[in-house]
Amino acid sequence: MPQVKITHIETCIVDLPTIRPHHLSMAVMRKQTMVIIRLLCSDDIEGIGEATTIGGISYADEFPEGMKLAIDTYFTPLLIGQDPTKINALMMMLEKNVSGNYFAKSGIETALLDAHGKRLKVPVSDLFGGAVSDKLPVLWTLASGDTQKDIEEAKRLISEKRHRVFKLKIGRKDPKEDVHHVSEIKKALGEDIKITVDVNQAWTEQVAKKAIKKLQDGGIDLIEQPLAKHNFDGLARLTSYFEVPIMADEAAATVQDAFKLAKINAANVFALKIAKSGGLTNIARQAAIAQGAGISLYGGTMLEGTIGTAASAHIFSTLPNLDWGTELFGPLLLTDDIVKKPITYQNFNLELPAGAGLGIELDMNKIEKYKRK
Repeated sequence: MPQVKITHIETCIVDLPTIRPHHLSMAVMRKQTMVIIRLLCSDDIEGIGEATTIGGISYADEFPEGMKLAIDTYFTPLLIGQDPTKINALMMMLEKNVSGNYFAKSGIETALLDAHGKRLKVPVSDLFGGAVSDKLPVLWTLASGDTQKDIEEAKRLISEKRHRVFKLKIGRKDPKEDVHHVSEIKKALGEDIKITVDVNQAWTEQVAKKAIKKLQDGGIDLIEQPLAKHNFDGLARLTSYFEVPIMADEAAATVQDAFKLAKINAANVFALKIAKSGGLTNIARQAAIAQGAGISLYGGTMLEGTIGTAASAHIFSTLPNLDWGTELFGPLLLTDDIVKKPITYQNFNLELPAGAGLGIELDMNKIEKYKRK
């Protein structure tokens, strides 16, 4: 049989409206912008991928316009004519020739895996040994900023059996105000409902010690990235000091980061994100380090749309120590979608898309509608 080759790679930027503003310590998102990748092969198989970040360039070094430019200008010439079935070799080639650009690399690897799953007629999770479960628990972020409104929203979502774990983004306000807000929500929802907080690197170590003590006393279940991502030693001190688990998110970006954090016991939990690590294969590597070190896992998100969420779900479904569930609620923030069949959320879970590859099919009419001209 003739060798299969990559014949064409097409990228476009889409801007999708969201149901509400999404607040982080460094930005407020009022829409979600994503780079959609279509990778076409000589055997008429098409793989799709997504490269998405949060808040333009405020969250990370990469941003949508730059990701599209990098893929079109630097990635594509390296990949055209190559064998798309040699995914490890292609990603190693990109690593050698393209510095950083992990979000863009994740989108490309997703497209390669989607194409290969379709080629073999198996889901992407099967390419990593198969799913442990085809359902993943998903939390929801409460973001109105109004304590009573957040409590009412949480109770409604619990009654609808959509979510029973909730996250609050804090760090923009005075720590005392933030602590009071989340503690009141925890008190109102009760011990059986987990409440986590994401500080998004906003605190100094001194502020974190005081605030986390109060959060721990208030029954908060998990503290995410309280310090700047480079302060590994500070995270280690907080992890050893408190009983409430400390989760490394931005700090646990790469496989190398995961190893360093595990070596100095700098976190109880790793937040895994395919974008910041450079793809699904690197998530499997980070997960192996965590499992060996006795560190629990949490399936994080860059608030990707359905394509990136499906890709994350496929690799997360294969992990045995995903003790803290996932936050793969990105598609639920959107008022419309660019796929023909949305992901199913019910009974507090996301259901892994069925079918070959990602199990996702683009709606080209919707792509055209939301594509940035």
